[in-house]
Amino acid sequence: MKNITLCVLIAMPLFCLSQKNIDSLAFGNISPADLKMTECDFDKNAEAVVLFDVGEVKCIEYPYTVYTKINRHVRIKILKDKGLDEANITIPYYSYGKTESVSDLVAQTYNVDASGQLEVIKVDKKSFYDKKLNKKISQKIFTFPAVKRGSIIEYSYEVESSVEGGLKNWYFQRSIPVRLSRYTINFPDDIEVNSVPVCTLPVSREPLKRKDNHIYGYTFTMKNVPALRDEPFITCEDDYMQKVQSEIVALNTPLKRISLTRSWVSIIRNLLDDEDFGQQLSKNIPRTDSLDQMLKKIDSPYQKMATIFRYVRDRMEWNGMTSIWALDGVKSAWKDKKGTSGEINLILINLLKDAGINASPVLVSTHENGVVDQYRPSYSQFDNVMAYVRINERIYVLDATDKYASPNIIPLSVNFTEGLVIEKIESFQWGWRTLWNKNERFNSSIGLVAEINNDGVMKGLSNIRSTDYSRAERMRILKLGKDKFTEKYFAAGNTGIVVDSVEVENQNMDTLPLIQNVSFSQNLSSSGDYKYFKTNLFTSLEKNPFTADERFSDIFFGANQKFLIVANIKLPEDYIVDELPKNTRMIMPDTSIEFLRIMNVSENRLMMRTTLEFKKPFYAVTDYDYFREFYQKLFNFLDEQIVLKKKKS
Repeated sequence: MKNITLCVLIAMPLFCLSQKNIDSLAFGNISPADLKMTECDFDKNAEAVVLFDVGEVKCIEYPYTVYTKINRHVRIKILKDKGLDEANITIPYYSYGKTESVSDLVAQTYNVDASGQLEVIKVDKKSFYDKKLNKKISQKIFTFPAVKRGSIIEYSYEVESSVEGGLKNWYFQRSIPVRLSRYTINFPDDIEVNSVPVCTLPVSREPLKRKDNHIYGYTFTMKNVPALRDEPFITCEDDYMQKVQSEIVALNTPLKRISLTRSWVSIIRNLLDDEDFGQQLSKNIPRTDSLDQMLKKIDSPYQKMATIFRYVRDRMEWNGMTSIWALDGVKSAWKDKKGTSGEINLILINLLKDAGINASPVLVSTHENGVVDQYRPSYSQFDNVMAYVRINERIYVLDATDKYASPNIIPLSVNFTEGLVIEKIESFQWGWRTLWNKNERFNSSIGLVAEINNDGVMKGLSNIRSTDYSRAERMRILKLGKDKFTEKYFAAGNTGIVVDSVEVENQNMDTLPLIQNVSFSQNLSSSGDYKYFKTNLFTSLEKNPFTADERFSDIFFGANQKFLIVANIKLPEDYIVDELPKNTRMIMPDTSIEFLRIMNVSENRLMMRTTLEFKKPFYAVTDYDYFREFYQKLFNFLDEQIVLKKKKS
């Protein structure tokens, strides 16, 4: 939508603004110092800075229920061109049944013109529009006009919510630094509210008191909040953000105390009765003749499960939307061969149950969505639903939206998480389950056979076998094209290597290793009578990702890992090995990482065998210093050069 803007020239020099305006957080009171600001004083590299983000929540009592009104006011300074994206604003809200509504939205851009005057560009109300993501969730969207480096943007709005919408978390922290973040929550005597800061940085918590010293609310304040920078191998930024969690606990009426907190039992019962969830599990989905014919020939429960899974996975097209709901219904999605993750996986569960397989829905929060707080029951914490299958003593978790998933491994997006199995309470099959199997891991086997001639040219063939999560990860890149696949895994991290060809096998067999045969050549580095090379080729371990001195997040690889690297290299006749790296074994104190390298030369052949195994997927940030030191040593070993010296004539 094209923005319609209104420009207003304030006919006064900037230096004439009153001190009162400078100190005020009132809408439109812009400080000359903020207009002149060119960098954030506590983060010199920031592309933008939140000057302030102020929110106030009022809990309002209605007969036997509670509503909330949230007023929010945000002001942001754009410091660099990279910060221009901050001008694109999205305000999500729960629109189903008018649970939430956004109103009183106003927004303005502030610039300084060539004559030093303050220019105010209002966002026209026609530029605000609502985007319906699905039957339950909508977004209020707009873009600030005339934004450039040096601009200040400001907006405020109100959200009214029923108790079903709950109280949202307040986030002090963003991807850009925040100079001031203040959150106030107040409530009458009859309403019980629990607000808890989840912070590692200093936060001020001031009670709101009446004259009789009765507390009716709190103000939480945090200043000079650093940006939450992206780090390698982080699960979800939300898990590490400085925030306040609030919930309405109860409503005290003259007759009784009405608890407004939920239990997981009540949530499960509501879900099973919900027309967009539980009722979809009993819909009669017409099976196709081809699926029926396949199932008639199968007696094994596992093979039945795998067949139905692959059939749904290959037939259905995911529309890119993750959800626990079948908002348009499973029958409609099955007919259209397209749907949300909720629709596709509820179809899968429906068909599995119809075939006599013990299958249940399991609500999950993917790593991208963050960890579920089990002490705060709410289905809004989940972003997906998958199939939870029990066959004998083995558990399987299935996601039919993933075209490269295998039925015998837990989807990587939820591996090492807790899922909530949804079943009738009376069955005793419901409840929290750990989605984890230590034997399912990133498995990579790299074989290298090569020959070096007297001119210092190495030619060879590398055979890479990728199984389990390594296979699934590489298949996603292979889908983008062979050129991108070759660049990412074989060319980008191997400087000086010329990849002559890449041949891939077993692309369409999800339970077999993805085999990659790479033909390559390399001119060895040389100095006088010496030539140098290393054996760390095509391993995806060419670059150390943990070189930063500090880290704020835990390290999460997603699964256990195992690497096997075997090399057999024929050396040139005119050279001898002058320096050979030593055989090495290195183990973390808790034995969670083990590295072993054995190398020798016999009859002018270099033979090497290296194993690297990670026996857990998660490493706490409190151990980062030691972990970083271990990784530095590991990559020093991996990158050690083998030195060849020319024989004397």
